[in-house]
Amino acid sequence: MTQQDDAPTVGVLDTNAVIYLKRLDPATLPDEVLITAITLAELTVGPLATDDAAERAERQSHLQMAEADFDALPFTAECARQYGRVAAALRAAHRKTSARSYDALIAATAIAHGLPLYTSNTSDFEGIPGLDLRAIVVPEAADDTN
Repeated sequence: MTQQDDAPTVGVLDTNAVIYLKRLDPATLPDEVLITAITLAELTVGPLATDDAAERAERQSHLQMAEADFDALPFTAECARQYGRVAAALRAAHRKTSARSYDALIAATAIAHGLPLYTSNTSDFEGIPGLDLRAIVVPEAADDTN
């Protein structure tokens, strides 16, 4: 996907897009990128969920970058109402809501704020009514040590 004249100027990044942000082509993103409080929560869990010191340091780096670079969209009462609709749609599609809880909460936040959601994991969000889903491609890194 490339940035088009009619493309949104503001959009929400999914957690995976935040993790891979340095590798993404800026032309595939809106002018202003936002994250949700849910993404911040998901990133906060990352360093705590591994015993591997190198992995913990990398996850901590992603969290600190997100905290420094973004103001998180809050999870409001309207987000909660949208989450109910998202969870019901996932259940109707026979998808486990609990397995997709972060994704469902992120989608609900994007819907409530009337913003498109950018992700390379589009399958995580398929079948969610009212979600303006934007696919992005994460290029293969020549060197993943950076």
